[in-house]
Amino acid sequence: MNIVIMVMFAFILDLLLGDPHSWPHPIKIIGKLIAFLTKQFNKSSYANSKRKYLGILTWLITVGGTGLITYIVMRVAMINYYLYMAVGTYLSYTCLSARQLAIEAEKIMKSLKQNNLKKARYQVGMIVGRDTDNLSAEEVTKATIETVAENTSDGVVAPLLFLVIGGPVLGLMYKAVNTLDSMIGYRNEKYRAFGEFSARVDDVANYIPARLTWLFLIISSWLLRDDTREAIAVGRRDCKKHLSPNSAFSEAVVAGALHLQLGGPHYYFGELVQKPYIGNDRLVIAANWHLKRTITMLYMASALSFGCFEFIRLLIVWK
Repeated sequence: MNIVIMVMFAFILDLLLGDPHSWPHPIKIIGKLIAFLTKQFNKSSYANSKRKYLGILTWLITVGGTGLITYIVMRVAMINYYLYMAVGTYLSYTCLSARQLAIEAEKIMKSLKQNNLKKARYQVGMIVGRDTDNLSAEEVTKATIETVAENTSDGVVAPLLFLVIGGPVLGLMYKAVNTLDSMIGYRNEKYRAFGEFSARVDDVANYIPARLTWLFLIISSWLLRDDTREAIAVGRRDCKKHLSPNSAFSEAVVAGALHLQLGGPHYYFGELVQKPYIGNDRLVIAANWHLKRTITMLYMASALSFGCFEFIRLLIVWK
């Protein structure tokens, strides 16, 4: 029952506060640890086989260390019930990013409305991994839509699922897995060997959440009276059209519901990466309206997943 309460308050806090940059945040510490280990282990002078093993070691240190430290913190907090609940709620809250994702997307919308493309490019560069210096206004909008859609799974549905199953310990371990993938899970020369293990584990961790997000977004499109028939059709057809086995599930539903074509080739660290297109090839220009609708779908899918997971956890507790 404690986990149910923690997750409930964590979800509410996330919707109210987002992630204030000045607040202490475990993910920032995890990111700094990954950056430090990458600098130490991922050296161009090392053979690829050695970089692979060191990549696995980096994963073990990051994920194992995150789980161990979180467990110790929660055990120490058990000296007082209210302290335990407060610490658990805060740590759970740091795993969620629905509100902050919407805030970042809204900043980009504002810059585009003001015709400040340079600022919009910089802002979208803060939330995507691709090169953004030469993106058009439509490409900036599409990149933001793709990120909001994909992170509906990575930033909300998946952490909610792991939090409900294993509380802050499992929730933060998942975030460590996801952060490793976002920082070193690239398929370029610099990270291919070093980040391969992290990328594969992230694929496994997100397998079920991505498919649940697909379902929640389909339901959201129906509740919001978008094109649910197209969301289902494109969602089924294009859900595997991505280098990642999971990312296209949410993107395909959004593309179908909003009549957009997403995906396609992008530049990462100066290298062109060919990606398949997601959605139908229509003369629809991605605009702020589509981005605003994607944010609404994010919130709707977040609420549906929260209600579903909490309800199932309550049923298990009561039995």
